[in-house]
Amino acid sequence: MIVEALGAAVLGLVLAAVALRRLPGRLPHQALVYATGGVGGLFGAFVAHSSLGPGHRPLSLLAATAVTAALLSLLPRPESVPERPRERVTA
Repeated sequence: MIVEALGAAVLGLVLAAVALRRLPGRLPHQALVYATGGVGGLFGAFVAHSSLGPGHRPLSLLAATAVTAALLSLLPRPESVPERPRERVTA
């Protein structure tokens, strides 16, 4: 269980580092991204371990990866789009 938890946390941190590298300007502060990656990995492994039971380490790590990717996908800000000038309404 400890090895599974450590593996899931490391996977989450690696995915967070990849996200920071691929989307450098669109993500919030690095600490938030790394925390989301680590917690997402642990949560995904916990849910998979709870539902599948012990002895399914590869599936637990796969679930940890999926949950981490899903949580990290919620963090990017939209790209900045130039604002259109507003039309004035006259009465």
